[in-house]
Amino acid sequence: MRVSCFPNFRLGRILGMMQIVLGVLVIIVSVSSLFRFYSAGFLMHNEDICKQFYGVKDVYEGFDVMSLTARVNEVLDKMLSLQEKLESTVQGLEKTKDLAKMNVSMLEYKRFIEEEVIQPLYSAHISLRQIRLPTVENGTTNEDPFINTFVTEEIRKYITPKENRVGKKNIYGSEKIYNSIGHGCVSVKKELQVYMDYDIGSFCKDDWNVAQSLMIKGCDPLPRRRCLTRASKLYQKPYPINESLWRIPDGRNVRWSNYACRNFECLSSKNPKRGYSKCTDCFEMEKEKLKWVTNTSFPTDILIKDALSVKPGEIRIGLDFGIGTGTFAARMREHNVTIVTTALNLGAPFNEMIALRGLIPLYVTLNQRLPFFDNTMDLIHTTGFMDGWIDLQLMDFILFDWDRILRPGGLLWVDRFFCNRKDLDDYMYMFLQFRYKKHRWAISPKSKDEVFLSALLEKPPRSL
Repeated sequence: MRVSCFPNFRLGRILGMMQIVLGVLVIIVSVSSLFRFYSAGFLMHNEDICKQFYGVKDVYEGFDVMSLTARVNEVLDKMLSLQEKLESTVQGLEKTKDLAKMNVSMLEYKRFIEEEVIQPLYSAHISLRQIRLPTVENGTTNEDPFINTFVTEEIRKYITPKENRVGKKNIYGSEKIYNSIGHGCVSVKKELQVYMDYDIGSFCKDDWNVAQSLMIKGCDPLPRRRCLTRASKLYQKPYPINESLWRIPDGRNVRWSNYACRNFECLSSKNPKRGYSKCTDCFEMEKEKLKWVTNTSFPTDILIKDALSVKPGEIRIGLDFGIGTGTFAARMREHNVTIVTTALNLGAPFNEMIALRGLIPLYVTLNQRLPFFDNTMDLIHTTGFMDGWIDLQLMDFILFDWDRILRPGGLLWVDRFFCNRKDLDDYMYMFLQFRYKKHRWAISPKSKDEVFLSALLEKPPRSL
């Protein structure tokens, strides 16, 4: 018979002692958390407590109690889980009358202690250390926003305000720099923590599609990352500008791993498996060359030369807000007008295509305030993206943001906006509420139940 390496009941005694220690730790964490935030009220009468916590508005202003509570509960849950495992193990040992027959080897005993006891305790210990308590200065609490919401250390470092090294106000007139992230990051924090889990200074994962998904879900702006962006292994120098505007770029300059296609030829509108449904002709240059320069059968179409003739010589810079590969910007470039084109990679490399044509892509979602100053754009053009699917209140916020950046006398060009016929009055009000001057206003049927709307509108001066 094999003799056990351990005296009888030694393992049971150790587990029992660990269970007691764990219970004490749980009590200490609970009491310390409560004492930290409610110590001011322990020795007060009820009226004093109410005054302490409800009468002074500054005391907990800017302090995220919910996030801190969630983090403390996370630590307590880990400790409770460990306690339940230990209790289950002890109960199993109690059912075994002769421990010597269990034949527990030293290796098995060591593995049990490491995996079932030390690692969970270490995890709970790290989580407890990551909890950042607010500091109190001049009777008010100071806490870094969202700091207790995230576990990944790289996110916590990013959102922590960075104080100036010289100890004085910087060029912006502030003592700290606050890196911002979208409030929607809280609702997708698991995905964000995976996205921000990388080795500093090494190559980033090929996960731009994850970043775009986070942006669309409201985690916009995303935190910066300290890793090196991957590029195509076969990257070639782009074509000269006199060739690139109307030529399909070299497919070797695109990383295709997150697309359905593996080259530009696959993106043809004739291919049902191309991976995208909006702007199906955008990657066919022969069709793109005809847009905005040739007359069509649609009464709602406006040509570039007609739009520019409304303000001859005044349209110099503008924004194309829609979905496409930069053809509008390419045509406007021929008239010495610089256009920034917004784009998302919705199933195809729209941003890469725009840049490889020698144009400027702006990678933004509908969630974001446009990064332009007030009254600066001569022209805003929109087509193919913001249509009858959009919520009216969201559209209202977007249109007011466009009005903000459009200069007095600037043009808003609504190009083939479409919606259900029954919703037309609602959407017409969205555009007409700004009292812009109508240079062009046309409505035509798209189908039995849908209509097109195109308009060329001029922003009034509004001088106060």
